[in-house]
Amino acid sequence: MSPADKEKEAAKKTKVLFVCTHNASRSQMAEGFLRHLGGGAFDVYSAGTELGKLHPLAVEAMAEIGVDISGQRAKSVDDFVQERFDYVITVCDDAKEACPFFPNAANRLHWSFPDPSAAEGTHKERLTVFRQVRDGIHDRIQELIATTTKEKSNDQR
Repeated sequence: MSPADKEKEAAKKTKVLFVCTHNASRSQMAEGFLRHLGGGAFDVYSAGTELGKLHPLAVEAMAEIGVDISGQRAKSVDDFVQERFDYVITVCDDAKEACPFFPNAANRLHWSFPDPSAAEGTHKERLTVFRQVRDGIHDRIQELIATTTKEKSNDQR
């Protein structure tokens, strides 16, 4: 595929950035889900307003359902501020407040999820919280896919 063909193919994809405070759990799970479930129709990224590192319980919770996010890494929103996105989606309230202005974002959405990293207790109890957040993110990702698929089919008419 030529560079021009690659550019045309990338332009057809819906470009999405998920933002969380540390880019450790919620935004990473959202990135993994959309990449896994999106069927190649999305160009997907995640980032944090403060740089953290991928949480091992997020990796474990996603692996349980066959989504491997172990190769993902935490990134800063500063790396993406000047890029064009179809959607910039904050997945925690702190990130919504701290998130910089994205001048090239066509749509900004906010999905409020509790921070599973703040869970206390045994490994099993903490993993249960990660699973609950994971499942909520899964539902929102399914809605996003349905919405963007509908929008694209309407645009092609």
